[in-house]
Amino acid sequence: MISVPREDSVTLTPTAPSLTDIPFGARGPLSSALLDRFAGDVTPFPAAPAGGDVLADDDVQLTLFLLYAAAYGSLPGIPAEMEWDLELLALRADLEARFEAELRARIPVPELPAATRDAVASALFALTSADAGPSLSRHLAKKATLDQAREFLILRSVYTLREADPHSWAIPRLNGRAKAALVEIQADEYGGGRADRVHAEIFAKAMRGAGLDATYGRYVDDVPVPVLTSLNMMSMFGLNRRLVGAIVGHLAAFEMTSSIPNRLCAEGLRRLGFDDEVTDYFDEHVEADAVHEQIAGRDLAGSLAEDRPELLADILWGAAACLEIDGAVGGHALARWSEGGSALRSHDDA
Repeated sequence: MISVPREDSVTLTPTAPSLTDIPFGARGPLSSALLDRFAGDVTPFPAAPAGGDVLADDDVQLTLFLLYAAAYGSLPGIPAEMEWDLELLALRADLEARFEAELRARIPVPELPAATRDAVASALFALTSADAGPSLSRHLAKKATLDQAREFLILRSVYTLREADPHSWAIPRLNGRAKAALVEIQADEYGGGRADRVHAEIFAKAMRGAGLDATYGRYVDDVPVPVLTSLNMMSMFGLNRRLVGAIVGHLAAFEMTSSIPNRLCAEGLRRLGFDDEVTDYFDEHVEADAVHEQIAGRDLAGSLAEDRPELLADILWGAAACLEIDGAVGGHALARWSEGGSALRSHDDA
């Protein structure tokens, strides 16, 4: 693992980002070459392997995570100019094409409702209500050990320390009612003007309260590939304008499946002895997401379908993809825990 250096003295001039600012290592030749490129190496990239399961490919998913990090600015070790490097954009486009094709092959478009606000909202509520995927929140509420609770927070950290950012890419791609609805949801996610209530910051406080490091990227080496796949799917949907329907559907499903699980998570963390510093994030989402699910279903997804009916299929598909891919994260963790093992990659797979 590449460690983050400590600053022993104050410098008066800014320093360029370096590879040592990225607190994790490669998972294969492609991600290794990309990390080298960030450090200034101009060696040509190796060819991405053809075939195989892209969704489960550690090297491909870490490479995509790093390419998206260049756009987010989420890792200080990536020079800003890399965001628009033509070779990196070509690599991203190639990997995204394979990623999207595999997602579409694996996850069918649900039956489409009429392109009206109420019909779309009803269809989304029915889709999310019928989801029978594995529930980490129920396990956390009743059965999880202290170590499993900390692993749960680590699994959540790669997205939640940047919570809402993937969906915010959709704001400039929308208009009218849908845009207003998304801004209303995102304003809450970003604390409604209060820096201490930004949801990512509340989650960082929860991690610290549980004895974990809240530095972004600190646990990337530890999380299994389904965690990267889940975030990468959100990033791909958000960063590609043609997939705006999919990111809207994803957010709708995300909000519709959030309130009750967050209540269960808070119950489980209290059962294990954690205080309000750790449970605050989950308590906050019980009420907030109960409101957000109504806004996301009708005002966001439903209004977008009414205004742009050609996006209806992608709205429903994005919701289905959210349920399927997030379910894979839960399934992985519960399977490892049921075997008496760890859900973290560094314990079993590295």
